[in-house]
Amino acid sequence: MKYNFDEIIDRKNTNSQNVEGWRSYIFKCGPEKVFPYADDEFIRMWVADMEFAVAPEIREAMKDRIDRKILGYTTISDDQYYNALNKWCNDKYDWTFKKEELTFSPGVIPALYQLVEDLVKPCGGKVLTMTPAYGFFLHACEYNNVELVKSPLINDNGNFKIDFDDLASKAADPDVKMLMLCNPHNPTGRVWSKEELKKIADIVETNQLWLVSDEIHCDLIRAGLKHIPMGKIMPDYDRLITAMSASKTFNLAGLSFSDIIIRNKEERKKFIDRDKTHGAINPLSVVAHKAAYEQADQWLEELKIYLDENLMFVKDFLASNIPEASFEMPGATYFAWVDMRKALPDVKDMPLFFANNAGVLLEGGDSLFVNNAEGFIRLNLAMPRSLVAEGLRRMAEAIRKYR
Repeated sequence: MKYNFDEIIDRKNTNSQNVEGWRSYIFKCGPEKVFPYADDEFIRMWVADMEFAVAPEIREAMKDRIDRKILGYTTISDDQYYNALNKWCNDKYDWTFKKEELTFSPGVIPALYQLVEDLVKPCGGKVLTMTPAYGFFLHACEYNNVELVKSPLINDNGNFKIDFDDLASKAADPDVKMLMLCNPHNPTGRVWSKEELKKIADIVETNQLWLVSDEIHCDLIRAGLKHIPMGKIMPDYDRLITAMSASKTFNLAGLSFSDIIIRNKEERKKFIDRDKTHGAINPLSVVAHKAAYEQADQWLEELKIYLDENLMFVKDFLASNIPEASFEMPGATYFAWVDMRKALPDVKDMPLFFANNAGVLLEGGDSLFVNNAEGFIRLNLAMPRSLVAEGLRRMAEAIRKYR
């Protein structure tokens, strides 16, 4: 490989949420809580950023921008970024969108907060999603005092399926105004098929719902699979909003930049008018994202090979060392969604158990994934394989000792 994904990078003293922010995020505590492991002894398999170096092509583009010497207020005022993103979508997914539909947000999360505020809160409506779900789907609703209606996915021996009867029944509630879709799905890693997406589209159109399709993981697909944008399934549906970003794909989350593609002209104007950042964009963010789409495709292809191998390593390790754990290869993301209910049937707080007994930081359970997630853990595998191996070894040893 041209790129080195085995490099272990010291992230201490960089104000990294991954390194310094885990106590408050996972355990809702501060430094007063003492663990059996020192902070630098933990294997961090939790938050969704990577332990891999950002592609050198992206770093060079950022350096070149810094060498222009001024980092003043910035907006996107030409077609260069749109052309780069639209070409990427066309090349990868055979899908394009109009330039006027493209708006920006510091991230998908603040966009979710804003969209619920714009489209659901004023009418006292509800939001529908499938669970387990990304925690901020719930938090966006809580922030706006809006109810989140949950349609649990069906767990078929580790393969997660949509309960379309349940989804359709709940979508028919006249108070439900929006469906939040994660495409591909986080945390299970499901890549929805064309047939599944068409069924979702039929439910949305029948009930005239707003559809927010979070497609931030769409580039991180296993070999042989292909992402289908909801915009391709619903080419003319005016109430579709697609959220994308290079942040997950290229490890740029700290640059706080995302693409929010809004077809509806009225909502697009409202979204822009109510933007709390007044349209300002970090000058390094847009340069980095544009470089990612134009120059870092080879880096991504090599990354996907490495991630596929990490996931296969986990599958083989669990089968040999923790056979009671149930895990199927995800179609997308860099997460392993592992059912630990048979391995640790009486453990209620999996993140706390593995932090205390293995020195491994991970996420899981309903408190972090909304509903339908008890007994499951999510392992971030976007890290050198040596760290994955050490984390799994510690987990297996902790389970053996506990038993």
